[in-house]
Amino acid sequence: MNFAVKAVLAISMLGLAACSNPDQYGSGATGPGGALGPGGAGMDGVSQGGINDPNSPAYFSQTIGDMVHFQVDQSTLTDTARGILSQQASWLVSHPSYTAIIEGHADEQGTREYNLALGARRASAVQEYLISQGVAGNRLRTVSYGKERPLAICSTEECYMKNRRAVTVISQSAVGS
Repeated sequence: MNFAVKAVLAISMLGLAACSNPDQYGSGATGPGGALGPGGAGMDGVSQGGINDPNSPAYFSQTIGDMVHFQVDQSTLTDTARGILSQQASWLVSHPSYTAIIEGHADEQGTREYNLALGARRASAVQEYLISQGVAGNRLRTVSYGKERPLAICSTEECYMKNRRAVTVISQSAVGS
């Protein structure tokens, strides 16, 4: 092997090694800023464990699911969405020191104003369902991003489906409810 090939392989290996520890900065809650710093437990004993720890934010996000999807131009919850939201509600009820921001999103079709309103209706539908399942309303906020924060960018139905969503972003509140 010549020097250039060896150098490329070495750089590739170093690059992959840098990506091999997803928890190198400590576990935190999902969403901006995370709920807690690295390590430790929350005010209600919530650990910062991984996806196999049912008390961790990672479990909420990755095992229960922090996202539900909607049909075209709809804010009505599907049966699948209600199933995910029922699990979210159970987790939130049993972890009272966590609050949630529910983000409403839309695909790129339609005007900015239309999609902001649609995102708001989607976030409200999720909020209302969580409240109906026993989550205190003062622990939930909604925000609409319309089409401004797509997960996928292209002009196919597959991409549009990914972007028609509501995301429940949890964080630990300063005072438990």
